[in-house]
Amino acid sequence: MPKITLLGAGSTVFAKDLLTDILTFPELAEATIALHDIDASRLETSYKVGIGAAMAMGVAPNIEMHLDRKAALDGADYAIGMFQVGGYQPCTVTDFEVPKQFGLRQTIADTLGIGGIMRALRTIPVYLEMCRDMEELCPDVTLLNYVNPMAMVTWAILRATRIRTVGLCHSVQATTAHLAGVLGVPVEEINYLVAGINHLAFYLRLEQDGQSLYPQLRQVIEEGRIPDTDRVRFEIFRRLGYFVTESSEHFAEYVPWFIKRDRPDLIRNYHIPLDEYIRRCEVQIAGWEVAQQLLEDPTAAIDQEALLQNLIAAGAQEMEIKYVHDFLTGADTGQRSMEYGAYLIHALETGQPQVIYGNVMNHGLIDNLPSECCVEVPCLVDKNGIQPTKIGALPPQLAALIQTNINVQSLTVEAALTGKREHIYHAALLDPHTAAELDIEQIYALVDAMIEAHGDWLPDFSQA
Repeated sequence: MPKITLLGAGSTVFAKDLLTDILTFPELAEATIALHDIDASRLETSYKVGIGAAMAMGVAPNIEMHLDRKAALDGADYAIGMFQVGGYQPCTVTDFEVPKQFGLRQTIADTLGIGGIMRALRTIPVYLEMCRDMEELCPDVTLLNYVNPMAMVTWAILRATRIRTVGLCHSVQATTAHLAGVLGVPVEEINYLVAGINHLAFYLRLEQDGQSLYPQLRQVIEEGRIPDTDRVRFEIFRRLGYFVTESSEHFAEYVPWFIKRDRPDLIRNYHIPLDEYIRRCEVQIAGWEVAQQLLEDPTAAIDQEALLQNLIAAGAQEMEIKYVHDFLTGADTGQRSMEYGAYLIHALETGQPQVIYGNVMNHGLIDNLPSECCVEVPCLVDKNGIQPTKIGALPPQLAALIQTNINVQSLTVEAALTGKREHIYHAALLDPHTAAELDIEQIYALVDAMIEAHGDWLPDFSQA
C-alpha cells in the first residue's frame, strides 16, 4: 500500500474530500495517509475527521498526523500540496486591502494580478523547501500540487527541482458540469477537449453525440438566458468564439475590460463580486469553527439553525451552506468529489487508465505558447506515468490572450527564483488588470507597499 502525504492537511474540508476520494478505491483503502500541518489544532481536527470518515466507510487506512514535515514525507510515494502560506490573516487580507488604497479592486486575487503575484512570491520559497525535503527523503515521489497560483507555483517547482510534479485543479470538470446544467444535457454525455493554462483554458471541442454544443450556447445568449454569475464568460465566448473554463469572477481580473474604478456600471452589469475571496474565506472559517466544536463533543447534536445563521452572517451562499452541513453531518461520506487526485493515484498504482487535466511544462504540447511555460492539457495516466496530450496550435486569439497572462507568470517565477525585485515590478507592469487601472509610478509604489506590508512572509527582495 502506498504512503500518501497531505501537506497542509489543516485545510479540513478539502482534506476530508481527498481522503474520502482515496478511500473509496479498494486498492487504496489501507494506504498510509500522513497528515502534515504547522497548525496543531487544525491538524488534530483533520485527523479526527479522517478517522471518522474511514470508520463510516468501513475501511482501515493507517492515518498519521505530523507537525514534523520530514517525518510526514519520509518514504512517501505521493505528496499532495494543499496549503496556503500566510493564510487569511494576515496575507490574504493584505492582498486585498493594500491595493484598495491605490484604487485597485480584485475578486479572488489568487491566480494573477498583484494578489496572485504576491501569493506566488510567498508560496514558492516555502514549496521549494518542501521539495528539497522530498529530494532527500522520497526522491521518487509524485507531487500533486493544488496550491494557487497553480501555473506559477507548478512552473517554479518543475524548473527548480527534480520532483515529478503535476498541477491539479477542478475548473475543467466543474465548468463542464455547470454547462451541462445550463444546456440541460446530462454531463456524462458531454465530450470535450480543453487546453490553455490553468484558469485560462478553453473548450476547443464541446460536443454531445458528436455534435457541437456551441450553437446551443449561442442560443442561450440570443434568448437572454445567461446566468448572472456567468456574464463575463459568455461575453468572452461571444467575442472570442470559445468558452473558458474558469468562473466569471476569476476571469474578470485576468483581463483589462471588466473591473474599472470609474465604471461602476460594468461591475453592476456583469455582476462582478468584488472581494469575493475574502467572503469565501470568512465562510470557510465559520464552517471550520463549527466543525471543531462538534469534534470536541462527537455526541453533541448539530444545531442546524445556529449553523445556518452563522454561515449566513458570514455571507454564505446556499450551495456553501449545504456543503458545510453535509460535511458536518457526514452526508457526503463515501461520495467521491470531482477532484482528480485520487483518480490519478489509483491509475498510477493499478495501471487502470484515467484521463485527467494536468498542469505540466509545455514541452511540445501547445505550439503557439512558450515552450517553458506551464500549460493545462489532457493527460493519460496509467502504469507508464502521466502522459500529456499534444494539442498543436490554439486558435490565434486564444493564444494571444493567454500570452498576456504568461508574461506575468514568467516574470513572477523569475523574481521568486532569482530574488530580483525588479522582476516584481515588471510582472506588475505587465499585469492586464493592474496596468488598466494604475500608471507606472502607482504600480511601482503599489509593489513597494505590498512588499513592506508582507514583511517576513516574503524573502528578501531588498535588491533593486
